[in-house]
Amino acid sequence: MMMVSLILVALVALEHVYILVLEMFLWTTPRAQKSFGTTPQFARETKSLAANQGLYNGFLAAGLVWSLLHPNDTFSVQLQLFFLICVAVAAVYGGITAKKSILLVQGLPAFIALLAVILANL
Repeated sequence: MMMVSLILVALVALEHVYILVLEMFLWTTPRAQKSFGTTPQFARETKSLAANQGLYNGFLAAGLVWSLLHPNDTFSVQLQLFFLICVAVAAVYGGITAKKSILLVQGLPAFIALLAVILANL
């Protein structure tokens, strides 16, 4: 179960690196516009806001990677729990305020990884 939880945490981290790339570097491209349901005009007007959001997603990814690399097992699990909870809270907030699909796309992987980390460390 420990290996499964580590893989799931890594997948959540990778997802947030991908979101970082979309929001910081690809925001005005058709791929990002399709992913986020925006128009070219809206994307141009909100480019700096999206880059800021991308940076925050990068911080979440960095924290999750840190949690996977930290040599102290107890602290590593604490980091995993903290950053997965941060992702889950952000997904719930985003799902309520921005787009319901955020709950599924970002929240579900975080909740599954969080459950796996908890079960692996009972």
